[in-house]
Amino acid sequence: MTLLAIDSSTRALGIALYDGQQVRYELAWNSDNFHTVELAPAIEEGLARAQLKMKDIEAVGVTIGPGSYTGLRIGLALAKGLTLGGQRALITVPTLDVVAAAQPTADKPLAAVLQAGRGRIAVGWYAAKDGQWVAQGEAQLSTAQDLLAAINKPTIICGEIYAEERKILARKHANAQLVSPAWSNRRPAVLAELTWQRWQAGDIADPAGLGPVYTQSTENIPQ
Repeated sequence: MTLLAIDSSTRALGIALYDGQQVRYELAWNSDNFHTVELAPAIEEGLARAQLKMKDIEAVGVTIGPGSYTGLRIGLALAKGLTLGGQRALITVPTLDVVAAAQPTADKPLAAVLQAGRGRIAVGWYAAKDGQWVAQGEAQLSTAQDLLAAINKPTIICGEIYAEERKILARKHANAQLVSPAWSNRRPAVLAELTWQRWQAGDIADPAGLGPVYTQSTENIPQ
């Protein structure tokens, strides 16, 4: 069994092919809002490099949000199309779960972050339980300044954090433990493993009526 994982939550895009034993293919790149024209060719190339065909894919995993309004809609529409047309399983994974899952667990809180446009960030809080990070409530819109104010004890911070935001958060260097940029990138392979776990557990989504999940706000998050 092989699955395809798709992450189009922000300008950081990614796909992976995974069979439960190994990552057959992984690609991550930054896009200047060309999700529509870049995703499908990237998947086609990935299948070719992994010596697979679309008929070999039995499930599709996709990040469900939070993220950009346009990016999430494009990724989810593509995933729906692939599952509705080919009778494949559709599995959705919260975007910030992918960020958190890449970090080693620790006896301290973790804040997973991604860009939400207009100087805002989406923040999800996690706590370690049974060897994995577990979300503590829904993701919220915030700013680097607000996140800084919320930190009052040693806290791991990872995800999409711009240089200026890193400077702000570093003011609490004793408590704000910033993960390096290399380890903060959302890994499509991590999304693929989370998708596999949900797939094997029978956590399959119904494509009908399924929509992206945005952070709590009075407006959609722009690209």
